[in-house]
Amino acid sequence: DIMDAEGPDAELLIPNGKRIKKVQVGKNMLNYDSMLVLSHFKGHPMGGFGGALKQLSIGCASSYGKAYIHGDAAEAVVRHFNGNMVFINVMKNMSVDCDCCSVAEDPCMADIGILASLDPIAVDRACLDLVYASDDPGRDHLLERIESRNGAHTIDAAAELGFGSKEYELVKL
Repeated sequence: DIMDAEGPDAELLIPNGKRIKKVQVGKNMLNYDSMLVLSHFKGHPMGGFGGALKQLSIGCASSYGKAYIHGDAAEAVVRHFNGNMVFINVMKNMSVDCDCCSVAEDPCMADIGILASLDPIAVDRACLDLVYASDDPGRDHLLERIESRNGAHTIDAAAELGFGSKEYELVKL
């Protein structure tokens, strides 16, 4: 399924939303009771970085929904699937730009690995922490993008909404 295919859209409520109270998603999302979210962790020209939370909000929004939001809509998708979700962030070919940019900068950091979690907030926080802990020469370039856009605010705001936690245990396999 192409989740944001032509409408009519489905609407998910965001009762605890800080700015918006509903999000429009592709109607076919309602055909499923679980979701695997596979994200390419990297910088982003607007949000600072893209990871699981961005995939949940913008990635699941319909065309109309994408134009309407770019924030706490992730909560609505998590609530819809009621814990039946897995999040995988791939920390490879990390650039300061998103894959959605028509002309994105080349990757600036070496590959770190693949992270998986049942919590979208924890997996994004862990990715961000691994970037901070890296001694890669491209680290500062990526962090400048993330920090100049207040990227970590997305993680903090999502944690305040209570559908995940910034706490995690990193287990290397």
